[in-house]
Amino acid sequence: MTTAPAGPHAWSPRAWTKRAVMAFAGSVRVKLLTLVLAPLLLGVPVLLLIVWIWGTQGYDQLLVTKVSSDLGTARQFFDRVQAALGTRLEGFASSHRLAVALERGNETEIRRLLDEAAEEQGLDYLLLLDPQGRVRVGGAFAVQTDPVGRDRSNWSVVREALQGYARHGLEVFAPAELDSLGPALRHTARTPLLPTRNARPDHRSVEERGLMVQAAVPVAELDGRVTGALEGGVLLNGNQGIVDRVNTIVYQEASLPLGSQGTATLFLGDTRIATNVRLFEGQRALGTRASQAVADKVLERGEVWLGSAFVVDDTYVSGYQPLTDTAGRRIGMLYVGFLEAPLRVALYRALAGLFLLFLLVSGLGTLADLRWARTIFRPLERMNRVIARIEAGEESARVGPTSSRDELGRLARAFDHLLDSIAARRWELQRSAEELDRKVALRTAALEEANATLRRAQQQLVMNEKLTAIGELTAGVAHEINNPVAVIQGNLDLLREVLGDGIDPVREEIRLIDEQTQRIHAIVTKLLQFARPGDFAGYAEATGVNAVLADCLVLTRHNLNRGKVTVETRLMAAGSVEMNRGELQQVLINLIVNAMQAMPDGGTLTLESRDIDPDDWAADSDPFEGALVRVEDTGHGIAAVDLDRIFDPFFTTKNQTGTGLGLSISYAIVQRYGGRITVESTPGRRTRFSLWLRRQARYSEQPSAPLFAARLLKPGGG
Repeated sequence: MTTAPAGPHAWSPRAWTKRAVMAFAGSVRVKLLTLVLAPLLLGVPVLLLIVWIWGTQGYDQLLVTKVSSDLGTARQFFDRVQAALGTRLEGFASSHRLAVALERGNETEIRRLLDEAAEEQGLDYLLLLDPQGRVRVGGAFAVQTDPVGRDRSNWSVVREALQGYARHGLEVFAPAELDSLGPALRHTARTPLLPTRNARPDHRSVEERGLMVQAAVPVAELDGRVTGALEGGVLLNGNQGIVDRVNTIVYQEASLPLGSQGTATLFLGDTRIATNVRLFEGQRALGTRASQAVADKVLERGEVWLGSAFVVDDTYVSGYQPLTDTAGRRIGMLYVGFLEAPLRVALYRALAGLFLLFLLVSGLGTLADLRWARTIFRPLERMNRVIARIEAGEESARVGPTSSRDELGRLARAFDHLLDSIAARRWELQRSAEELDRKVALRTAALEEANATLRRAQQQLVMNEKLTAIGELTAGVAHEINNPVAVIQGNLDLLREVLGDGIDPVREEIRLIDEQTQRIHAIVTKLLQFARPGDFAGYAEATGVNAVLADCLVLTRHNLNRGKVTVETRLMAAGSVEMNRGELQQVLINLIVNAMQAMPDGGTLTLESRDIDPDDWAADSDPFEGALVRVEDTGHGIAAVDLDRIFDPFFTTKNQTGTGLGLSISYAIVQRYGGRITVESTPGRRTRFSLWLRRQARYSEQPSAPLFAARLLKPGGG
């Protein structure tokens, strides 16, 4: 081949043309290539142009056919949604529970049934109408105002229902009509209009009308006589559930190419009131409008639009169908469509692939050597790409199978094996680290649990020792006090016998001494009962708390009446508790008397019983089955600083009138059977004691009181 002359004009167009002519003239190889490639270079472009025209036209027709089918499917589903609403309403109208409520004539019960039916069927409103079409009962589920008496016979579905025919259809509700059914409906229907390119001019800034699926069914007696109607509706404004279901049914998974997106929309007029078309990230295009071309064809002329249309901010293969109300007026549109760009891209890629195939076939002979050379270096190229992917964080990247059997092919396979070995070592190290973390966590948890158990055992041991010491000390003190008290009491009796009538000058003093000795004896007895509760325990049996509460009221009724205390009872406990009846009565009478004393000017005493519910327990509680008894008064309450000490022995807020042992003994009795007693109080308003009693007793012989025992366990306590 002739070499190009050196110089400033070596690469000029004229010089290049001259060299090409010389090469063609002086080389058979170039001539043969030219003869072979000439038909391809001339014929392939013409053939590809024909394929391009036929392919795009056929593909466009295929897209129109698909969107037409999609629109038909969407309309069938939308019609079924409306029919299903009427069917569900007919079922409720013929239900036994509604018939019973209508027969009783209880409007409260009817309203409750309407509310339940509206919620179950997803209705935005539900009304019971009389034979003249006036509202008889309006459910409170959606109706915020009082529509009773309002005439609804102006709606065609209502008139048909009053004649015995169930009907449903689409209607446009004016803002006032929505407001009469409930302000919430008007607020939901309100859709601000957004500026939309290619839409026809509209002076409004907001769409306040509502597109409603309205249904009405007759309500008849057993003899078939129509006594009224049920009217209900579902507001479509903002009802994304329907369009999402339409979209899911029409555009199922894998029904569109990768990257395309199916959409569905309901229009009121030319305004989108429910759609899954996105305006921008995360926001639906509510309030945007259809283009003027679409609105003119569908809404004005009543025709179906099939083809490409600009939707919000992109081009979609679209289908629009007019929606009509019960009078046949066009009130909106149903739309389905899918993004056109991904399909166009797929078409262009397919055609481009076909073109490339033609070019590949035409240049196969010329590129044979290059392709053969490329097969040599392909393993190295793939290894280079794998290295780049691994550096980018894709640890699973591999060269994969290769047909090369030479040294480069073996190198590629060895490279994959090396990566697999590294991945296996990494996984093994990760698994070992996770196992080690798990074992450490288990051992740590076990150690913490053991430490907690040890602390609890130590605290229980200290408390038992201190409470035992208190019991022994109390028994000794009680014995030492009882002896001199008995001597004093005996001498008082001797004084009365010896002095006879001569005791009159000091009779009052002797009476006071006698009363105080009796009080000392009572205090000692209560102290022993607190310190040694087992000695005073009675026979445990299945005891009904309601009956014991009734007996306590009989025993305290006179004092309650004298104190002007009103008693309210709510006795709903169905089961029994395992406890001595006398001891339970002692606890309840003590609480009732305390409540009465807390209301010196009168008040209300509330006695309540019920079975314990699982929801009564907190997450950290020890739940059990049994009964809950509450004694609540409206007295002066208990100060917050005294609540922590209310069950402590000898603590009292009654000055000189109490011993401070009543609540401690009550607490010990309840705890002995495994129960609990708690108190809540609001100073100046109320106090409530709660007894948590077990269905089956869990016995404890240890005297205790809340916080009192806790203070004994503190360092330096007791």
